[in-house]
Amino acid sequence: MKSIEYKETRIKNYALWVVQWSLALLFLWAGGAKLVLPLETLKGPVALPGLFVRFIGLAEALGAIGLILPWLLRIRPVLTPLAAAGLVIIMIGATVITLMGGGALALFPATVGILAASVAYGRRRAAPRRRSEDFRKTDSGFRALSSEA
Repeated sequence: MKSIEYKETRIKNYALWVVQWSLALLFLWAGGAKLVLPLETLKGPVALPGLFVRFIGLAEALGAIGLILPWLLRIRPVLTPLAAAGLVIIMIGATVITLMGGGALALFPATVGILAASVAYGRRRAAPRRRSEDFRKTDSGFRALSSEA
């Protein structure tokens, strides 16, 4: 029974990594383009202020980095689902703006948002947590229960 659960967890982890890398590349490309290209070339169906477009580009680029690095390096892995959740918010806005401007292409940002939400949910469930019962308050501070003899 544990073998089946292990395989399912492993497959889920591989699937999440594929989605994370795909989204990271997409957001790094889109965010980088918003940061580098002249504002005149970034005009869309709905006029947005130039500073706001640059801010969205920065948020997308940082979100792309946040999708990969914390989980990969195991340094504050709780930041990965938070980055994915932030990208979901950006994609909700992108879907609404696309619907306001024409509507037919709104399926793409909605799909990207759903994929980011799946990463946020999948990594939230797997994020390592410190259980409060693992530590006990002592006179000199906190001490792990596992170090007791």
